[in-house]
Amino acid sequence: MVFGNQIDPLLLCSASEDYIIMWNMDECREKALKGLTPRGTVLGSPLQTVLCLRFSPDDRALAVCAGNKISMMDVEKQSVLVELKGHQGSVTAVEFCPWQAHTLFSVSEDRSFKVWDFCVGSLIYSSSILTAYPLLNLLINEENQQLVTGSADGQLWIFSLMEGHHYHCVAHVDLRKKKETFTTRRMMTEQYGLPGHQYHCRYEVDKRGEAEATFPVLNLAHCDLCLPDSQGGGLAPECTTCIWIGSSTALFILNLASFELEAALHLKEFQSLSVQVAGSCAVMNEPISAKAVCILSSMFGSKIAVLEISLSALLSAQQCPRAGRMLSVLASSCVLPTSPLYFGIIKEKFPKLANTKRHAVKSAVEHRPLVFHTKVKSSGYTSAPHMAMFSPKTNIKHNNRRSSKYKNNYKCKEYSESFLPRNLIRQVAVAQAPVAVTCLQFSGDGQQLACGLGNHLSLVFDASLSGAPAAFSGHDGAVNTVCWSHDKRWLLSTARDRTLRVWSVPRTEFVMLLAADAFPKPVASAQFYYMDTFILLSSGPEFCLLKYHIDLCRDDIRRYKPKSRYKPIFRLPTTSAADITSLSAVNDFYSHIILTAGRDRTVEVFDLNAGCSAAVLAEVHSRPVHRICQNKGSSFIAQQSLAYNLFLTTAVGDGVRLWDLRNLRCVRCFEGHPNRSYPCGVAFSPCGKLMACGAEDRHAYVYEMGSSSFLYRLAGHTDTVTEVAFNPAASQLITATLDGKLQLFVAE
Repeated sequence: MVFGNQIDPLLLCSASEDYIIMWNMDECREKALKGLTPRGTVLGSPLQTVLCLRFSPDDRALAVCAGNKISMMDVEKQSVLVELKGHQGSVTAVEFCPWQAHTLFSVSEDRSFKVWDFCVGSLIYSSSILTAYPLLNLLINEENQQLVTGSADGQLWIFSLMEGHHYHCVAHVDLRKKKETFTTRRMMTEQYGLPGHQYHCRYEVDKRGEAEATFPVLNLAHCDLCLPDSQGGGLAPECTTCIWIGSSTALFILNLASFELEAALHLKEFQSLSVQVAGSCAVMNEPISAKAVCILSSMFGSKIAVLEISLSALLSAQQCPRAGRMLSVLASSCVLPTSPLYFGIIKEKFPKLANTKRHAVKSAVEHRPLVFHTKVKSSGYTSAPHMAMFSPKTNIKHNNRRSSKYKNNYKCKEYSESFLPRNLIRQVAVAQAPVAVTCLQFSGDGQQLACGLGNHLSLVFDASLSGAPAAFSGHDGAVNTVCWSHDKRWLLSTARDRTLRVWSVPRTEFVMLLAADAFPKPVASAQFYYMDTFILLSSGPEFCLLKYHIDLCRDDIRRYKPKSRYKPIFRLPTTSAADITSLSAVNDFYSHIILTAGRDRTVEVFDLNAGCSAAVLAEVHSRPVHRICQNKGSSFIAQQSLAYNLFLTTAVGDGVRLWDLRNLRCVRCFEGHPNRSYPCGVAFSPCGKLMACGAEDRHAYVYEMGSSSFLYRLAGHTDTVTEVAFNPAASQLITATLDGKLQLFVAE
């Protein structure tokens, strides 16, 4: 049975083994009030069992699914318009497209979906086989223009219906895994909120005597659940779209932005419920009250049960709030005296460096002759006196422009969030032989680009990729990390030779070295921190703060012995004692927050003002996170202060996820790009409204924060796109490929 979409008149269509009957509910109500028997209009007799009925948006056409064909019937003329044939199995569900009047979507037991133009009876698109189990249900998300379909083994696929996306797969959801992740996060949140908690790396649930459950998708329905969205600084008035998923033993609420479960309701938890295993179900939202009604029919009997669900009560019972204050990247208080960031305590622990430069200069010129040249220029006592002591130059044209030492010949457009970098204007090979580009980073002024290579070199290019790059050679392994200092004078790099080097950018030589034996385990990642006050690095399961001093004095005889020095002042291990795979902190302004990702698939938040761990996010991805990217903004464009609390995580084979530090929730998931085997980079745009990432199909994908479907793709690459970087000062995007090429994209 199915109701029509129009209210006047309200139609109902029912199908059985004998007839397909159309009912006018207003006429039936009038006849029932008069004591007469309501009668409907017979549309026809099906030759096979009808599995699905669906009205068109205007109620003029009716789709009847019987066997492997779809019959389109004219409701007024009571005749068959066209028969749609093409499926190899029984058609289980159909849906009309709300924004395209002549388009119909169908799924079948042949494990594929098809797109039809039912007016002419032609097939528009046919998908490949998605799974080993039949597809049972279908839903069209009009807001995001997406198609959602579910199978008998509890798998969901979300496809983009936007023009030009060619029915691209946006996400794949496994209900069983999502349910386990949801349960683990709930248990961890409850335990973490208790005082004196102890962290356990895994929560082992005793499943002895229980069979592994699958959740066949019996029903998909829209859910009127208003969850505040977090993109745009968390001030957006829109609500995240959610759907109901009805299964044989449970009901789920799935967030279509993050593809995470918001709630799970298991039927076995209700002892008084007459239906414990459902054969079919239907869910309807009550528009006035924040409630939903679910009708369940038993799989093993003739019982029917009705559930009334309060959404607010369900969410409050299953989503545990975190204890403590709300975290923020922007520092909201002064540095505490007990904090490792407190300069007074650091100054006491570290020797005074006030007279270091003076003593270094004194020792550098000691035991040297006073004159280095064979000829000495005359002082001018024998020459005639000058009549004019000073004559200014008046023929210099400044044109109101300041000269710059690093001035380039390429004039960049001023950054504007309305200009999207789409046009490929330049491609440069970083080396003569193919070599992977492992990391990219722009300087804060957008004038220079640093990149690390797999052949132990670090290069610094002009922002326009013109001219010869400056080479920094010294590592004995592939470079893992490059990082600019805030004042653009220093460049930090780490490599697989387990060393860390700080380079002088003007001199292209290293000024500080951390040897391989400085830490017991290799340095996985490192960066400047707290406005260049510290060097922050991770080694094994802990991160470390280094106070450093760079000696600028030059001693040509002993230049192989740099006099710069460092001292560890603070160490802190992760709660789970798992090795850190990625680390991130803001250096452009003062921030107390540090983010770390571990091999146990967790992300831990540290507050260095308190000097301890502040939160732990469990089961962030299905694999360990290889990159954390924070929204650090740019000095060339303003953002809302709350937008700095957003950060991205990415893992091989599990897409990119957007997180909000304030509520420690995943607010959106981006899975529309292929990334199955190689760790690809990710980057925020300076405006904070776009995200770019690499992919293995030789494209770079650009997403908008408000949509899980990609905005556009950048072509022109010759290999896997490994790294991406936005220019903070111009509408530019630079991508790097596995074969060692850089591509420069600019706005139109």
